[in-house]
Amino acid sequence: MLSNKEMGCLRLGLVVAGIAVAMGGAQAQGLGNSPYSRIALGEFKPNTGGVRQMGMGGVGLAAPNATNVNELNPALLYYTGRTTFEAGFNGQYKTVKNATSSNQSGSGNLGYLALSVPLSTRWGAAVGLKSLTAVDYETNAIQDVAGTPVPTRVFTQAKGEGGISEAYLGQGIRLAKGLTAGFTASYVFGVIDETSGSTVQIDNRSDSLVNAVNRTHTRYSDFAFRTGVHYRYKVGKTLNLNVAGVYGFGHNLNGQKTVTQEQENRSGGLISTPNTVSDERGSTYVPALAQVGVSFDNDKNWSLNLDASQQQWSKFNSFGSAGTPLNNTMRVGLGGEITPDPGSVDHYFQRVTYRAGLNVAQLPYQPGGKMLYDRAVSWGFAFPLPTATPLEATTFSLGFTYGVRGNTDLLNAGSSNVQETYIRGQLGVTLNNRWFIKRRLQ
Repeated sequence: MLSNKEMGCLRLGLVVAGIAVAMGGAQAQGLGNSPYSRIALGEFKPNTGGVRQMGMGGVGLAAPNATNVNELNPALLYYTGRTTFEAGFNGQYKTVKNATSSNQSGSGNLGYLALSVPLSTRWGAAVGLKSLTAVDYETNAIQDVAGTPVPTRVFTQAKGEGGISEAYLGQGIRLAKGLTAGFTASYVFGVIDETSGSTVQIDNRSDSLVNAVNRTHTRYSDFAFRTGVHYRYKVGKTLNLNVAGVYGFGHNLNGQKTVTQEQENRSGGLISTPNTVSDERGSTYVPALAQVGVSFDNDKNWSLNLDASQQQWSKFNSFGSAGTPLNNTMRVGLGGEITPDPGSVDHYFQRVTYRAGLNVAQLPYQPGGKMLYDRAVSWGFAFPLPTATPLEATTFSLGFTYGVRGNTDLLNAGSSNVQETYIRGQLGVTLNNRWFIKRRLQ
C-alpha cells in the first residue's frame, strides 16, 4: 500500500508524463477546414480559459474558483484550494460556405492540460499546455484560360496545417486583503506547413497534368509573458464585486522558414528534385492582448461575469512583411453560472453547476473594407461525482458553443466572403486532491 505522500508523487509523475506526451503531438490542432486560418499565424485563440469559461461565453477574468484551474488570469491562482489537475478535449463540426458553394467538416483533439498547486496560504502556481493558434484550410479552384487555341484549364489548390502551442508556468500571490497579482511565463512553439500548387490541363488530356508545387515549412519557438491583477471587495452582506485585468505582452516569435519548389504528376509522385528557393531565419510579431473583467458573486453558488479585450493586430508582421493588412480587434463576452444547492444530499442535480453566456468578437481581416464578426452563444454543465470528500473530488464538465463567423457578402471582384457556422464541444475532467496530508487513524 502506497502512503499518501507516495501517491501524491505518483500522480505528479503521471501528470508530467502526460504533458510531455501531449507536447510531442501538439501540432495536430486543426478542427476542420477554416479558410480564415490562412491569414497571419492561423486562427488565433484568445486567452479565454478552459471548459468552465467556455460554458460562460469565454469569460471569467474576475471570477475566482476553487475547483477549476484559474490559468485564464494568473492572479486567480491564489484561490487554488487543492491540488487540481484538469484536461479538456475538443470537438467541432462546421459548415463553410460562400455565395456559390458550401462544405462540412469536423474533428476533435486534445484541448489543454493544466495542473495547479497551492504552495502556501498566500501563493498558488500552475503549469500546463494549450493551443494558441491553429492552421487548417484547403481551397480548390478551376479556371478556364481564355484566348488559347485549344481548351485549357488551370487547377489551383492551397493547403495548410499545424499551429502554435504554449507550455506555461503561472504564479499568483496575495498582496493585501482582497488584492492579488500574478505572472505567467510561456514557451511558445509550433510548426506550420503550407502548400500551394497549380495544374494546367490542355484539351482534357490526362497526360498533360503536371502540378507545380510551392511548399513553405515554418518552425517557431520563443518565450511570451502575461501578467494579471484581481481585486475582490464585499459590497453587501452576501454580495462580492470582483474586478480584474490581464495583459499579454507583444513579443517577437523567432522562426525558421524554408520554401521549396517541386513538380508532381497527377498521382502525387515527384517528377523533379525539390528545389530550395529560400531558407531564412526571422521572426513574427505577436501583438499585445489587453483584457479587463468585472464579476459579481455571493461566494456560494452563483456568479455573473462581463469581460472585454482588445488586440493590436495592426502591428502584426512576419519575416519583415505585414502580409494581408489586419486591424485591431475587440471582443466582449457576458456569462454566468449557478449551482442551485452545492450541499444538497438528496437531490444530485441541485449540486450540478449550470452555465450560459454569449460573446461577439471582431475579426482582424476586413475584405472589401467591411468589418467581419464572430457571434456565439454558449452553455455548459459541471457534474461532480457523488464520491467527493473534503480531501478529493472529481468533476466532469461539458461546454458547448454555437457560432457564426463572417458572412457571404459579395465583393467588388465578383467573389464573396466566407461564412463559417460551427458547433463546438469540450469535455473537461477535473481532479481535486489535498496532497501530502498525513492521515490519522482514529
